[in-house]
Amino acid sequence: MNFTIITHVTHYKENSHLLGYGPYVKEMNIWFKYVDNVTIVAPLSEEKTSKIDLAYQHSKIRFEKIPTLAFNTPLCILKSTLNLSFVFWKTFKAMQNADHIHLRCPGNVGLIGCFVQVLFPNKIKTAKYAGNWDPKSKQPWTYNLQKYILNNTFLTRNMQVLVYGEWENQSANIKSFFTATYSDYEKEAIKKSDLNLGIEFVFVGSLVTGKNPMYALQLINSLVIKGTKVILNVFGEGPERDNLENYIQENKLKDFVFLHGNQNQDVIKKAYRKSHFVILPSKSEGWPKVIAEGMFYGCVPLATNVSCVPFMLDNGKRGILLEMNLENDLIQIENLLLDQTNYLNVGKLATEWSQNYTTEVFETEIEKLVIK
Repeated sequence: MNFTIITHVTHYKENSHLLGYGPYVKEMNIWFKYVDNVTIVAPLSEEKTSKIDLAYQHSKIRFEKIPTLAFNTPLCILKSTLNLSFVFWKTFKAMQNADHIHLRCPGNVGLIGCFVQVLFPNKIKTAKYAGNWDPKSKQPWTYNLQKYILNNTFLTRNMQVLVYGEWENQSANIKSFFTATYSDYEKEAIKKSDLNLGIEFVFVGSLVTGKNPMYALQLINSLVIKGTKVILNVFGEGPERDNLENYIQENKLKDFVFLHGNQNQDVIKKAYRKSHFVILPSKSEGWPKVIAEGMFYGCVPLATNVSCVPFMLDNGKRGILLEMNLENDLIQIENLLLDQTNYLNVGKLATEWSQNYTTEVFETEIEKLVIK
């Protein structure tokens, strides 16, 4: 079987290895266990890899390089417009030779894949929609267009679209799904330190406005002002780093907030083990793996009410749904800190739920999608 992936994920070559964004590659390596040959249509960068990147694990990978498509500046718009026909052609040829077509959405390349797959109604297809599938959410029109095409059983045939959460009025194409990071053998009993000895928060993710790391710092600053013994460890890189560093300096938080940059999974896992809370005040998510990962190791999640997050947190029974109102969210956090028994119970519920979604369970479901 020739398994063909159409994705916007930027790739890198290092020696004889092909690498990409770690969480994505780790997932794809599970899919690869059940296929003979892999074709990847994606952008390739000449830059050096980072600690967050991983290598694919398959002996027969064919890589088809396409230019990055971006429409955020006039120059990018011009370049991407000129490259569109080439990307369409590359995508068409790859799908023509595919036995199983796999789209990664949402994204500009994914949108092209949505259009081109219409020409191959009889081929087996899957799509992973990693964003927010909520039909009522406000999203870019290109995202809504991808959702419309994928959900339409006339335009999109022989396709299973994996989405996060369960939503009303969806077509037969749509399959509620999940993702996983840790395996059964990584389950362990986690004993958190007493809250009275100090409370640790962890933020893991890109330092971009969409993930809202600044709100995490504002929460910590408010707790510090009130005399609560807290620290926040931030893992990730991005354009917001300078703003975060300035905020830390202006509010004298250098003893309370630590920016660690991108780190590998072992470092992140250790951070989850010792943290009491995992925080992600994101504006939009699909299935926030960071929240599920933190819950796996007993962290109480603090996350915004977007996408399938209310399902993950059982509407607040397994964590705190942030209102993005500093005063109200502080009250929620402080109420939990004042009741250590309740805190431990919420953490236990979070762990029990998250540990149902292991890589073994995930792999079993993937196998069903690939082998027919």
